[in-house]
Amino acid sequence: MTATYTVGDYLLDRLAELGVDRVFGVPGDYTLSLLDHVVAHDRLSWTGCTNELNAGYAADGYGRLRGIAALCTTFGVGELSAINAVAGSWAEFVPVVHVVGAPSSTAQAAQRVVHHSLGDGVFTHFLDMHADITCARAALTAATATAEIDRVLATVHARRLPGYLLLPVDVAELPVDPPAAPLPAPVPVTDPIALKAFTEAARRLLAGAEDLAVLAGVLVQRLGAADRLAELLGAGSVPYASTLWGKSVVDESGPGYAGIYAGAASDPRTRAAIEEARVLVVAGVEFTDLNSGFFTQRLTRERTVELGPDTASVGAARFDRVALPDALERLTGLVRQRTRPGAVPVVPAAAPTPAPVPVGTGPLSQESLWAAVAADIRPGDLVLADQGTSFYGLATHRLPPGVTFLGQPLWASIGWTLPALLGAGLAEPGRRAVLVIGDGAAQMTATELSSVLRHGIPATVVVVDNSGYTVERAIHGPDQPYNDIDAWDWTLLPALCAPGAGTLVRRAATERELVEALADARTDPGRPAFLQALVPRLDVPPLLTTLAAAAAAANAARPAG
Repeated sequence: MTATYTVGDYLLDRLAELGVDRVFGVPGDYTLSLLDHVVAHDRLSWTGCTNELNAGYAADGYGRLRGIAALCTTFGVGELSAINAVAGSWAEFVPVVHVVGAPSSTAQAAQRVVHHSLGDGVFTHFLDMHADITCARAALTAATATAEIDRVLATVHARRLPGYLLLPVDVAELPVDPPAAPLPAPVPVTDPIALKAFTEAARRLLAGAEDLAVLAGVLVQRLGAADRLAELLGAGSVPYASTLWGKSVVDESGPGYAGIYAGAASDPRTRAAIEEARVLVVAGVEFTDLNSGFFTQRLTRERTVELGPDTASVGAARFDRVALPDALERLTGLVRQRTRPGAVPVVPAAAPTPAPVPVGTGPLSQESLWAAVAADIRPGDLVLADQGTSFYGLATHRLPPGVTFLGQPLWASIGWTLPALLGAGLAEPGRRAVLVIGDGAAQMTATELSSVLRHGIPATVVVVDNSGYTVERAIHGPDQPYNDIDAWDWTLLPALCAPGAGTLVRRAATERELVEALADARTDPGRPAFLQALVPRLDVPPLLTTLAAAAAAANAARPAG
């Protein structure tokens, strides 16, 4: 720690107070002095990435597991390189604090034409660009720095969305007093009167129903309510499913698990379990085009209890200021009151993933690829699946208990998972990870493999090599040149990125080769493994085939009017 306590120290201490133990980013001359404070901090460390976009993705992966993350870039060129990642964090409810090192306050006041600016003497352009993708922003000054740091961080913590701090180089070095008190705790959302009214309405609906089912979504995890949901599911005979976006928020190994619900793209038994339930609890679900079968969900309002972040409804009745965790707790009590002791869910559910068949020697297909990868996953693993065939191929497979499944199906920025693996692996050190990513996506962010290997993340990375953008081929233009990419020899990449890491490298063109490669990777879980899996260029998982057809129809629709 420096001899003089500064604004930069204050910011770092507040981040550490919220649970951040590292800052992701790329150094720039407007951030270098602040990074000296990061390196000297006793509770934080610096994690440099190969570019700012990847740093933003890494912070996003970290924030999904830790509940908050920090990203530091330089003004203009750095922050705009990262803005795509910050927008994705906003869309997918991930609280990332973006700290931008800016030119000095004197340079700004004089409207000097400095590097990384637009040359017009205006230094708020990029702050304004973040207005729609952050829940709180501040340009820090000598007079307001500590108060604004507290305001922005408290808002990020409470709303679980990204925030933005513009920190001039001279302001970061100003002396200030350390925090005198902890950051204010988030104000409770729930109004007791509204909660009581919701509980009574739910009680009346449940009283006339023979059965109950639950559909869970991503907001359960983002709002820290997964334990409350598990208590509800354990309270009685409750079949349950999740959306694609909420995969792994429920225990997929349990007897009540009914599968992944995606509207008309669902397995028929999963669809029946959800759509035909006498009462359906929809908890933390955000229906998007890709996780609803392009809005083909058929849920009857009159028999649905819907729980949002701070609003609940029973049928047509809406109750504001009811937080999702509190609503789940009340529903759990109601279910316990109506459940017969020892009852076991009767679930018209999708069949579990079948046991592996004898390993064949024929070429790999999408079907055999995902069966082999799913069979390799163990309880407690961290699984990341990039958008495209990787996400839709693996998402329908039933996973063991304790697995955390990370994808980005709303923002859907391909290549996100490789840097996100870095962040997620550092958020929970020692946890084994499995990453599956298409070759087109991997080419977007491949340089971050060097950081993954440098930090010793115990991971098996599977690059699905199908010669281009297969998800796009499935939607439109299967033979068009814009869906082609250059062929890489992926087995050479680990040695290029980290020659001393001792990475296990395999190329698999048959099911047997892939199964043996995965088994080899399991023999030494602490050793990184990098596998190139060769599959046909037009082979597509069944779920993606359905969604791609719907996407093609939606994209080809004529304008109204």
